[in-house]
Amino acid sequence: MKVIKSIKEMQAFVLHHKKQGKSIGLVPTMGYLHEGHLALAEQARKDNDLVIMSIFVNPLQFGPKEDLSTYPRDFNRDHSLAEGKNVDVIFYPAAGEMYPQHPSILMNVNDRTDVLCGESRPGHFDGVALVVSKLFNIAQPDRAYFGRKDAQQIAVIDLMVADYNFPVEIISVDTIREENGLAMSSRNVHLTASEREQAPVLYQSLANARTLISEGEKDSERIIAFIRGEIAEKTDGEIDYIEIYSYPELKTLVELEGRFIIALAVKFSKARLIDNIIITNE
Repeated sequence: MKVIKSIKEMQAFVLHHKKQGKSIGLVPTMGYLHEGHLALAEQARKDNDLVIMSIFVNPLQFGPKEDLSTYPRDFNRDHSLAEGKNVDVIFYPAAGEMYPQHPSILMNVNDRTDVLCGESRPGHFDGVALVVSKLFNIAQPDRAYFGRKDAQQIAVIDLMVADYNFPVEIISVDTIREENGLAMSSRNVHLTASEREQAPVLYQSLANARTLISEGEKDSERIIAFIRGEIAEKTDGEIDYIEIYSYPELKTLVELEGRFIIALAVKFSKARLIDNIIITNE
């Protein structure tokens, strides 16, 4: 498995293999890999001749009070895990390689970002869109792989691909969970022992809400109140948001019909966790 740190070297590698007619799958990550990332790599391995995994903690998607400096990093561990999934190349650029100077042209995402993490983390998706567009231009993938835990991110990237005519297919992969239902996340390492016991309540509340909807509940406010009560009663976390929107449009719903997302974010002492479920209710 190769490790490439230079953009020029990465582009030259891609061009060489493109000329041979090989398909390329890209798995963008910020490292500190877990089973969710590895599931993306597994799917990319099935679909493509070559698999490129990028590991880059993108400073432009972190706010001034967010966890950029403490975001977990362990490249040796990541290297071993990626190699175990037959990743062909890790693209591992430094921040100075990706941004040798402050970008002179920034991206401003106007749609699907005024709710959920876009509302509580202003500018976050502008940074995501910029780095993903750079990765698409560097790696020239035929397909790019993202986990459904970050469902709003997928909705935004889908729009970006359509707006800017990137010749890449976006593949979304189911959220990978621990046995207790907790969504895999690099930030889980920051949970205390007691918070780790509480964190599965996030998904349990979503699953219970799904049951209520299947039994006929269609009022979004009642569902939100139910989830809020579950989390407030059973965890010490501070609720950032619990919201329901059409998906992928992310528009307000009064009655729960069609395809929609129930999403939440909860802040624990040193970790902000997100989770969601997507439901189709005819």
